[in-house]
Amino acid sequence: MRINLLFAFACITTATLAHEFWLQPASFWVVAGAATPLRLVVGENFTGKAWPRPTRRVRRFVRYGPSSAADSTDLRPALLADSLTPFLTCTAPGTHLLVLTSRLAYLELPAAEFTTYLREESLGYALRQRQEAGEATTKPGREAYQRCAKSLVLATSGPRLPSAAADTAFRRVLGLPLELVPEQNPYRLRPSAALTVRVLRYGQPVPGAQVQVWQVSTPDSKPTAGSAVTHFATFSNAQGRVLLRLSGAGPYLLATVRMENAPPALALSGTTARPDWLSTWASLTFGGPAESANAH
Repeated sequence: MRINLLFAFACITTATLAHEFWLQPASFWVVAGAATPLRLVVGENFTGKAWPRPTRRVRRFVRYGPSSAADSTDLRPALLADSLTPFLTCTAPGTHLLVLTSRLAYLELPAAEFTTYLREESLGYALRQRQEAGEATTKPGREAYQRCAKSLVLATSGPRLPSAAADTAFRRVLGLPLELVPEQNPYRLRPSAALTVRVLRYGQPVPGAQVQVWQVSTPDSKPTAGSAVTHFATFSNAQGRVLLRLSGAGPYLLATVRMENAPPALALSGTTARPDWLSTWASLTFGGPAESANAH
């Protein structure tokens, strides 16, 4: 069985490997106290399909309230109730932070496909190391990977939001293996205002990381196969920051990936394979400023 699984991994195309993973609520603007469907999505260009079999792959799945660390909910029981579309309830008005991290998984690609993948994702460190060792065209890419997905959801109750001083979960640093942390609340910005986002690895800045940005530009702001989606990529500066302009309500998807040498003792459940590389994929989804004029 393990041999068949590894063969299936080896047949994955680079396009499939490059699929992003993100959290996508039915709406990024919700009514406080109401249950909202939440999808765990794998796809491209901000459209995709539900992530299969998430219950055994999820390590952590939590909702944090707008201001108090005590306001948190473990969302893993919601996955047991509905693994494809669990329900989320944001009880307090303000910006809620959703966080999911996955357990390690394994894949293997032929040498040429792995090299193409490294180029497309601007993973220069791994690409140079393989080239210098003469492995770029000969050695399969054996990789363990993990996911760190975050989402910001705005809950409202009445015409106004809580004060900015009481709405700070959006900027919380969680110390994840890789995470995207906005320094301003995107729901409180005016259209075309600047948003700075930090790329952090265990709380420390990551310079030179490629951050991909997708924005949906449709009247209902819900990504579908027919949505008008704009995309660009940028790189973090020496302090791990990227600067964005939020031109509309969105929603937005930000994604980045980091590749490093796998620890020698790294063991993976369900396989005896030993990866050479460890990749971490981080994403952040949120709505934009146009819907939140009443927050000012």
